[in-house]
Amino acid sequence: MTTTPLAGRTALVTGAGNGLGRVITRALVDEGVRVVLVGRTKTTLEETAELVGGDTRVAACDVSDADQVNALATELDGEEVSILVNNAGIGGPVKTLVHVSPEEWDEVQSANVRSVFLMCRAFLPRMVAAGRGDVVNLASVSGKRPLVRRTPYTASKLAVIGLTRTLAYEVGPAGVSVNTLSPGPVRGPRMARNLRLEAQAAGSTVAEAERAFVSRAALERLVEEDEVGAALVAMLRIPGLCGADIDLSAGMVAPA
Repeated sequence: MTTTPLAGRTALVTGAGNGLGRVITRALVDEGVRVVLVGRTKTTLEETAELVGGDTRVAACDVSDADQVNALATELDGEEVSILVNNAGIGGPVKTLVHVSPEEWDEVQSANVRSVFLMCRAFLPRMVAAGRGDVVNLASVSGKRPLVRRTPYTASKLAVIGLTRTLAYEVGPAGVSVNTLSPGPVRGPRMARNLRLEAQAAGSTVAEAERAFVSRAALERLVEEDEVGAALVAMLRIPGLCGADIDLSAGMVAPA
């Protein structure tokens, strides 16, 4: 394992049981970071820990539940968490707004926004007291440009960007940096699910849905999962990065 400026630090990654959480965990472990894997399902967290190796710890928690987050903070009282990666979230329904139920709307906001609020609220005081720390909140290019039939998701991700920008000013003077990483369409199970539902809604094939989707990006391709892990590590290596929103979208935020 290569020694890097991040080696020896402790990171907490939410949604670490699969998908981007697993990729991010691997990228951090490869940098010599101790990682606390957090998610709702202990078995998937243990699978991630076994796959990535390195120095890891598993902690099951529903990060949208205030009592569970508070209990997690108490459980990790002995860990000097100086990196917090808020990755947990859900895709939500693929349907027009008038067909979205209040329950579906609330579920997405809870998983994607409330969780970020609760985790920051629980773990930032220790970073502020220590005078250093990094928070990276996973947002999305969705919300910064139209994504039809995905209003709950796009609203939640733009909310994360707003939360991040203001929070950076609240804790920046104490030496804590808060940023967002906004991936575009990332190849993987979640994107496959979204493309399948989009194809059903549009009456097209999955292949046609994917071609239509990537045509909005300058590079005309999906983002690979490993690119997200590499981007997050790169962000942590830039001391002056604070209040920033980094796009990793193959150019999807560029004008069409």
